[in-house]
Amino acid sequence: MKHLFLIVTTVLIGNLANAQLQVSASSGYALGSATMKLGERVNASETENTYGSYGEGVNFQVRGTYFFDESFGVDLGIGYLHGTDQDISMVNLPDTEVDAIARARAFGASASVVYKFTNNIYGRFGALIKLGGKTEGVVYQKSVFSEAEADALGVPQGSYSETNYKEDFHGHFPLGFVGALGYQYELNSNFSVFVEAEYYGISLKRKDSELSAFHTDVKLPDGSVAVNGLYTLENLPDGVVKKTDYVDNLSNTNTDPSQELSQKVPYSSFGLNIGVTYKFKRTVKQ
Repeated sequence: MKHLFLIVTTVLIGNLANAQLQVSASSGYALGSATMKLGERVNASETENTYGSYGEGVNFQVRGTYFFDESFGVDLGIGYLHGTDQDISMVNLPDTEVDAIARARAFGASASVVYKFTNNIYGRFGALIKLGGKTEGVVYQKSVFSEAEADALGVPQGSYSETNYKEDFHGHFPLGFVGALGYQYELNSNFSVFVEAEYYGISLKRKDSELSAFHTDVKLPDGSVAVNGLYTLENLPDGVVKKTDYVDNLSNTNTDPSQELSQKVPYSSFGLNIGVTYKFKRTVKQ
């Protein structure tokens, strides 16, 4: 037992003597992968599905990597995703116009193992989680009043309502996969630059959503405002609720607009990152 302990201790000390700590910062752009249907585009002649992933967009990352020897290490990282706008509902009809987009504003973290194939080429793979953030929906809607609605409001025919609102969607705790293959070029003993291809495989199950802004104006046919703030966040129209909960089971007789069936939305992506790495000096233990 003593001999085994001495052998294990000797190996650990040897590994620590060769250990290397480094930190890196990077930025890049990712395209959506494993895309799913997000919405529809509708006009008078046809309806078209829209597909995408909320993982598309610009990302920023900071990572710390600890190498046990010249080849093998572990990596912890945190990042922020500034997602691009995804079309959710685009409607262009004579009496109705809708322009609804959604985009990710998310913070995440990853834990990976890293292996250097050569002094320049490396790979890493591990687990990915979402720490916080939201999927932000931004909606514009124009609806021409019927004759009865116009008469009730005391406005001429051809008048319309114009609504702008924002809705923040939140999800349950997700777990996904991250993998990357990179090339690192050493500038000196401390600094190096790198470029890497990175894949995220993750989806998010919706938990709830909440309106953060809501405003409806009544406008005349010439576009001038007849009623400013007919509806606001504090005075929502019938059938519109401030907060919605997403559930897995919903009764067929449910009439509560604050509950809807949950769904999974995609955040998977494939992107390219460019960054810089700083290597701390090795401390050799005697």
